[in-house]
Amino acid sequence: MAKTYDLIAIGGGSGGLSAAERAAKYGARTAVVEAGRLGGTCVNLGCVPKKIMWYGASIAHTLEDAAAYGFALKREGFDWGRLVAERNRYVANINNWYHTYLADSNIDEINGFARFVDNHTLEVDGERYQAEHIVIAPGSSPVVPEIEGAELGITSDGFFGLAQQPRRVAVVGSGYIAVELAGMLNAVGCEVTMFLRGEHLLRRFDDMLRESLMEEMLNDGVNIISSSRIERVARADDGTLDLYCNGSGQLQGGFDQLIWAIGRRPASAGLALENTEIVRDSAGYIDVDAFQNTAVSGVYALGDVTNAPQLTPVAIAAARRLSDRLFGGMAERRLDYSLVPSVVFSHPPIATVGLTENEARASHGEAVKVYQTRFTPMYHAFTERQSKVAMKLVCVGAQEKIVGCHIIGFGADEMLQGFAVAIRMGATKRDFDDTIAIHPTAAEELVTMR
Repeated sequence: MAKTYDLIAIGGGSGGLSAAERAAKYGARTAVVEAGRLGGTCVNLGCVPKKIMWYGASIAHTLEDAAAYGFALKREGFDWGRLVAERNRYVANINNWYHTYLADSNIDEINGFARFVDNHTLEVDGERYQAEHIVIAPGSSPVVPEIEGAELGITSDGFFGLAQQPRRVAVVGSGYIAVELAGMLNAVGCEVTMFLRGEHLLRRFDDMLRESLMEEMLNDGVNIISSSRIERVARADDGTLDLYCNGSGQLQGGFDQLIWAIGRRPASAGLALENTEIVRDSAGYIDVDAFQNTAVSGVYALGDVTNAPQLTPVAIAAARRLSDRLFGGMAERRLDYSLVPSVVFSHPPIATVGLTENEARASHGEAVKVYQTRFTPMYHAFTERQSKVAMKLVCVGAQEKIVGCHIIGFGADEMLQGFAVAIRMGATKRDFDDTIAIHPTAAEELVTMR
């Protein structure tokens, strides 16, 4: 006989844990199914360890800048192994905390891989489970291209397993994971080459952000090769990696590490969804409506497996709202996926919310008005390493309602949260103009732009 629950979450990452935790607060009997470490990609192979590495890389930049502020320092003695050990210790503490928290919250842990037997029955390691509500939130996994020698490279998962600092690195990709890894590796002294299939970094971001980041990364010494298709990877006699590009007519060699950062795919393939009526698209993303409902009543999906923005807070918010609706009596509770703010931890960081200028013009035409600025922040006024700040406000209509805000530069990652609240509440350019500036800061430019 199958063991029964009110709610079972498939996946012990941000989405699954949040759905179970919120449901348990309402008194529901819940369980989480997870085969790996609790916390999912974010805690173990994403946001958390990445941010620690980003902090380390940012300190390397600060050491470069210290001379301009009167400090006679030498930038030497970086210990990759120590940083990795401290990072791993921090992550392990979070893993351990989750186990305790679930036990204290009366949420059962089911260790293993979940497979659907039918629309409402799961099997994990030979045991069967049923629930009135099943939440599918297994996340996603990095993509490796199907080319000869691809196995010689690693993905972002493998990056967090590097025990030693690589000397010369090839990063293949142009999205946020690629630029984050390339930026942090370059900052701590690796020689980095990026290979882009197209012409630009961050294809879906505002033009100003893409162009500014390209300039900054080139100035920092990252080698960027555009319009490059890797077709074969081989191990050279000296043990390094050779990349054959564009019909194998171009050879880039001598890399001691290759990182594939070409995208992620939904982790839906192993769920045996063929035993259910749940619908997936050709890429494997599970179809859901605005309330996270799948085609099967009582079965829901959220997070990366649904082609939603691949952001931890998005999965958490969708999960909590779902459990509010199912167990908290909030019949219309759901996540509004518009105006989701996000940050790219590049060097320098990027912060963005709302429509790009091109998206706004496609939707609103001549009603769009753009305000933008580019300047050297006070911090870099006299440092040898120069880095600009660029900002853009995208406004619509006679009232100049702000529908997009885009920032790149020193402190951008900590600037946007408050402005995102104002924009979500319908702020106009005049509202920004009527706000007293905090001086001297880079953020004040957002309320003084003309």
